[in-house]
Amino acid sequence: MLRKQLFYLSSEGLWASLCQRGATTDSSFFAADAAGLQAFAAWLEQQGQTPAWLLADLVEEDFQVQQLPHVGGKAGRNLRERRLSQLYRETPYRRATILGRAADGRRDDQVLLSALTNPALLAPWLEAMEAAATPLAGIYSAALLSSELVQRLLPEHEHLLLVTPQPAGLRQSYFRNGALKFSRLTPAVGGEHLASGVAAETARAQQFLTSVRLIGRGDVLHTAILAPAAQIAALAALCQDGPETAFNFLPLEEVAPQFGADPAAPLADGLLLARLARARQPGHYSRGEVRRHFQLWRARISLYASSAVIGVAGLIWTVANLISYGTAESHAAELRAEAARKESAYQASMSTMPPIAARTVNMKAAVSIEKMLAEQGPAPEAMLQLVSAALEQSPQIRLTQLDWQVQVAGLPAQTDSAATAGAAAMPGFGADASAQAVAPMPALLLGIPRRPPQTLRLEAEVLVQQDDYRAVLDSMNGFAQALARTPRMAVQIGSLPFDVRSNVKLSGRAGSSGNTVEDRAKFTLNLVWNP
Repeated sequence: MLRKQLFYLSSEGLWASLCQRGATTDSSFFAADAAGLQAFAAWLEQQGQTPAWLLADLVEEDFQVQQLPHVGGKAGRNLRERRLSQLYRETPYRRATILGRAADGRRDDQVLLSALTNPALLAPWLEAMEAAATPLAGIYSAALLSSELVQRLLPEHEHLLLVTPQPAGLRQSYFRNGALKFSRLTPAVGGEHLASGVAAETARAQQFLTSVRLIGRGDVLHTAILAPAAQIAALAALCQDGPETAFNFLPLEEVAPQFGADPAAPLADGLLLARLARARQPGHYSRGEVRRHFQLWRARISLYASSAVIGVAGLIWTVANLISYGTAESHAAELRAEAARKESAYQASMSTMPPIAARTVNMKAAVSIEKMLAEQGPAPEAMLQLVSAALEQSPQIRLTQLDWQVQVAGLPAQTDSAATAGAAAMPGFGADASAQAVAPMPALLLGIPRRPPQTLRLEAEVLVQQDDYRAVLDSMNGFAQALARTPRMAVQIGSLPFDVRSNVKLSGRAGSSGNTVEDRAKFTLNLVWNP
């Protein structure tokens, strides 16, 4: 648990104590004068950035229960704030608490309006905290905080008056069905006069509650008195039960351990400070400008916590990686040992085998070259398939002769027959290797590293109707254009079906059948393809 400063403020001065792990220590009192404020400033300087909780137990604290229209959301908050401004214009320390709704009529909201009506009592102490940059968590009301005592001690009574002797005096807080309706602080009454003072103040409180109609005639007011066990007998003698009054005496020595307070404390402020040390709500009254130091402190703590979480996460991640690395290194060592055993077994097996004709690397290279020759070696099939596809679109064209060749820069064109002849002249293809010298063949001619350019001389004729010269030209041009649309294909017309030059005489026989070989329109195309 974090170290905390707990401040108990009354009209006479301020009690300061330190709380850590639920134990309160180092209590000091600072009077409400210049010397006390100077000593308090020195105390704050000594504590540094320890967060503080301030409990105000002042006579100048007013409580009123009013009925306001049932309005929710922002409009309801604005309505309650306007009513607070009307009642407590001079103080910023004000609060509105919705207790419930009325049982009859239009069922308005029952709102408890409370305020510290004399802000001058708090100003010097808050200024000292502001000067020391003390993180103030909240300003709490002793009366509002005592409602937690009622919920733990006597939650079953409809009308309950809680009487607690405190350093600031005798506080009487009236609760109806567990909700605070009214609270007042009277001057200190202690020692042997505590019993008589409690009896007199309880009678006055009952008369006041009846006059303001918080309790009705005939209602029983249960009064719970917190006091040291040594004074219970004197209180019981003076505080007798009546028709409308019932007293319950609660020894502080028995109640204090229930709230983690010191059972030896003679007053009830230890109970409230113990509850204050465990407070989760932000505070009863506004802190003003002092709150920014607490916000900065909380942001700093959040950053520290985030850094710690990130550091722990990084440490866990590092440890996990180290464990994974160790596991992986162990597996790698096992694999290396296994590979060494396999290599040893392989070498032992190879040592017993006869020597091989070629090394494994050479065999792999030979297989790769053979695969490349099979895939990229020049062959007329691919080019003939392109020509066949063009012939499908031109049924009037009939082939008469094809001449396919492979072209390599710096070498004469190699035909299919020449390549076959060259292969026959190679050793192992019917020729005596010792008698013939084979010229080296370029690798590009075999398709290494890429396919060589190929040419095809195409001779064809056009079958058209008699004397239709335009149809002949259109058929040839359409066939040539179909071939030219092939990617990486160049088409050149070698010869036309007839001479169309203007200076050449055009002759022919009218009415000829066109079925003889001489009458057929023949043409030649030269194709160059880079696969």
